[in-house]
Amino acid sequence: MIATNDGGRITLAAIGDLHVTDTSEHRYREMFEEISDKADILALCGDLTNFGKTREAEILAEDLRSCSIPTVAVLGNHDYECGQADQVARILHSAGVTVLDEQAVEIKGVGFAGVKGFVGGFGRGELGAFGESAIKGFVEESINEARKLENALRSLRTERTVAVLHYAPIPETVEGEPREIFPFLGSSRLAEAIDRFENVSFAVHGHAHRGSFEGKTPRGVPVYNCAQFVVSQHFDRPYALIAV
Repeated sequence: MIATNDGGRITLAAIGDLHVTDTSEHRYREMFEEISDKADILALCGDLTNFGKTREAEILAEDLRSCSIPTVAVLGNHDYECGQADQVARILHSAGVTVLDEQAVEIKGVGFAGVKGFVGGFGRGELGAFGESAIKGFVEESINEARKLENALRSLRTERTVAVLHYAPIPETVEGEPREIFPFLGSSRLAEAIDRFENVSFAVHGHAHRGSFEGKTPRGVPVYNCAQFVVSQHFDRPYALIAV
């Protein structure tokens, strides 16, 4: 999936599930330096920290300062664990990272829209808002994340757009995980949002550590599972390089 920057195309490096701990100092510094030489833009696909601690975010931010290319990111469920997601996002922003959620951004002529996403299941197995109020609230969170993604994608006018997620939008890229946990790995509502826009070139996500590298939405938009554990099985590196 390596590409050069000829013909107006750019190379996106994407990686998810770094799971930085408070003892992970300098673990990714050399990788970010390497990515800067091989790609034009970096996308971080959530679970950037292990427990969402500010100290973990500070350690990651220090390594990210060795990255000399524009970087976008979404947070993952681990980044919310300590209830400090806003602080984590601010720390990453201080290292030059654009944290996508309520905003979209254009970089080098390519649009980037992203959300964490949420669980809910896929296709006929997707959970509906029926019954107890707790179930309705659960489904509403899934709907809200898809709505945020749709609104962000709608705000872009670029011919090429990339959707950056943590949770998976399709079941194909979670294949390899136990089928019992598929509903907790993503939601088809995210794919529905992506498929409403002709200018989406592809989507990247993380979260499914034992999933599969690639699949497609119902409309045929490529989707890549860029959890570092998945990417490492396909390439000699923990990050994907994708032409846009």
